[in-house]
Amino acid sequence: MSRLAPLSEEPISEDDSANCSKKGLSWKNWLKTHLSLVFNKKSDLKILLSVLGCPLFPVSALSEPPINEVSSSAQYIIQHFTAATGCRKSEGTVKNIFVTGKVTMAMVDELGATVGSVAGAAGVAQKGCFVMWQMVPNKWLIELVVGGHKVIAGSDGNVAWRRTPWLGAHAAKGGVRPLRRALQATQYMGEKRISSTDCFVLKLSADQVDLADRSDSTAEMIKHVIFGYFSQRSGLLVFIEDSYLTRIQSPGTYPTYWETTMATKIEDYRLVEGVMVAHSGQSNVIITRFGDNLKAGLSVTRMEETWTIDDVAFNVPGLSLDCFIPPKEVQKDFPDENLDWRSPLHR
Repeated sequence: MSRLAPLSEEPISEDDSANCSKKGLSWKNWLKTHLSLVFNKKSDLKILLSVLGCPLFPVSALSEPPINEVSSSAQYIIQHFTAATGCRKSEGTVKNIFVTGKVTMAMVDELGATVGSVAGAAGVAQKGCFVMWQMVPNKWLIELVVGGHKVIAGSDGNVAWRRTPWLGAHAAKGGVRPLRRALQATQYMGEKRISSTDCFVLKLSADQVDLADRSDSTAEMIKHVIFGYFSQRSGLLVFIEDSYLTRIQSPGTYPTYWETTMATKIEDYRLVEGVMVAHSGQSNVIITRFGDNLKAGLSVTRMEETWTIDDVAFNVPGLSLDCFIPPKEVQKDFPDENLDWRSPLHR
């Protein structure tokens, strides 16, 4: 079996699953076959799951911020957040976390419309559920089922990966990064008012080395940045906004640019075993494609997701390292990591 190509964070065609086993999934193959997939109404569910299913953070969970006045302000806000949520008291005592919840996803004509409503929805609203495990500090696994399709993603601390029914299992480009559902901001950016709430703003962005690791000869990751908005009154995280820009160009062609922007409102904090946990939220996504080679000009796709948390538990008995072992395909791609394959979660 040839080396698996890294997993793209852009929309992927269902037909690529047959191609990837023979020659590896690459930006060049993707460009040749289904460049317009994201704008094809028949592919709505796969696009929704590719973009909203398991997005990752810009940088590794182990990145260390520089020590200066700006980062000191950021650390103060993070400390306020950990105190407000109760995480500071539980630090060192929580070994793992278990979460279940529900999601509703839909393509929309206008952002802000209620997901699944007749007004604003450009396609059928897809409902589903998810289960997520996390073992402190850097191991995680999520299983998401929407519209009859199941997406699994995870990390054993050495490699992050994702498996879809139409693509198979592939490693994520670049270093190991956490799920977007956890915030790790390090740079203070000032203050801003969000939904009538005065907030402190923190910024986290991938550096040039990380961006280069996630690029190849056909696609260049230009930026990946995320902003976290913390309520000045409560100290809680109330809003996340991130975007990444990719430049795609095959030899002899004009470049095409893809920009994905995702904004998430976080609310309904409840106390669970002494920790304040957000139990609902809504994400709005805009995917913009532009470039000199696009005859139709600027192309925009919009989608929304609402999510709710049903159950949260800490320190679940029986959760072991075996639960985070990557699939066989990813193990063959990373033979030096001494990975094992025993978990029934990935059969």
